[in-house]
Amino acid sequence: MSETLKTVFEDLKSRYKTGVMEETMSFYFSLGDAEGQKWSATLAPDGCEVQQGKIENADVFLKTSEELFVKLIRGEYKPSMMDFMSKKISSNDPLKLGALKDCFS
Repeated sequence: MSETLKTVFEDLKSRYKTGVMEETMSFYFSLGDAEGQKWSATLAPDGCEVQQGKIENADVFLKTSEELFVKLIRGEYKPSMMDFMSKKISSNDPLKLGALKDCFS
């Protein structure tokens, strides 16, 4: 397991800004190659829960490389339409991905 990726997910709870989300939303992340990392997060108005593995019926899924995810969650990268068209990033709802960067300091 990538230590950087593990550290990023462990740090999410302490970086979460309560009150940003108006309603609870769940995210499923598939990161890396076919055998890559699978993580899930549930963002609520009063806190966030993170777990390794896939949760069923996630509101939003994101598939990308570990490197791009780390940059995205740290606010160092904003996906463009070309990233989605070139399949560097896949999501069922690209607009809701903005909540990720807004919810973490």
